[in-house]
Amino acid sequence: MVINFYLSSINRFNLNMTRFFVRSFSTVVLMSFILCFTAKAQLGFEYAQYDIGFGGAASRVVASDAEKILMSPTGHFNFNYNVSPYINYVIEVQAGVLKGGGTSTPSKRYFENKFTSVMFRAQLQAGELFDYSGSALLNGLKNFYVSGGIGFVVNKLDIDTTLRVPDDKGFYSPGRNHSNQLLIPARIGYEFKIFNRYNQPSVKIDLGYQLNYILGDDLDGFETGRSKNDAYDQFSIGVKFAIGGITSYKKQISYY
Repeated sequence: MVINFYLSSINRFNLNMTRFFVRSFSTVVLMSFILCFTAKAQLGFEYAQYDIGFGGAASRVVASDAEKILMSPTGHFNFNYNVSPYINYVIEVQAGVLKGGGTSTPSKRYFENKFTSVMFRAQLQAGELFDYSGSALLNGLKNFYVSGGIGFVVNKLDIDTTLRVPDDKGFYSPGRNHSNQLLIPARIGYEFKIFNRYNQPSVKIDLGYQLNYILGDDLDGFETGRSKNDAYDQFSIGVKFAIGGITSYKKQISYY
């Protein structure tokens, strides 16, 4: 009797353990399916928090003491921290040439500035401000942005191509060949996002117009005339690449 009771208890224990493992396995399988479904449902919500980019621009001095302004090339490199796909902080380094004036102008002043600038900008894209789901128009508008910040420019006037004393004018245009000045960048543009196989924006094409207001009068090397603060603007194109820090956003980033 005791042996039969003992064997019966063991059988019941084995049966209960079998049921427990079957239920546990079923729960694990079910949770796995739910997690897989959730992950797939979130496809298109992920983005990289860090980008690096480079590009070029056509630049010109728009507030200057020289009468004639010429377009000239500028290159740039930037690092981007993305708080969201549509809120970005950008650190950018630019290097290029600014030039203007000429012997055919009334003052006959001309200059060439081989400059370098560093700037920090905060950038807000329209997609952060509205729900663009189900609208082709709003999906097209969501990548427009405005941006502004602070920076500085290092001016290096080429002595051989900067004329301060026109031969037939008899007056001297004061200014500095080397200077460092603060600037305020203001930018508008559009960012084309290219998505990878995980539906994450991995490459971005950036088209923009930027005005850089100089807190000083030495961008062109001349401290004369009515212009007390110089400025230069740029029409630029660039490309950015996602480099890591994958995280999720509150809504789908790609078109839907």
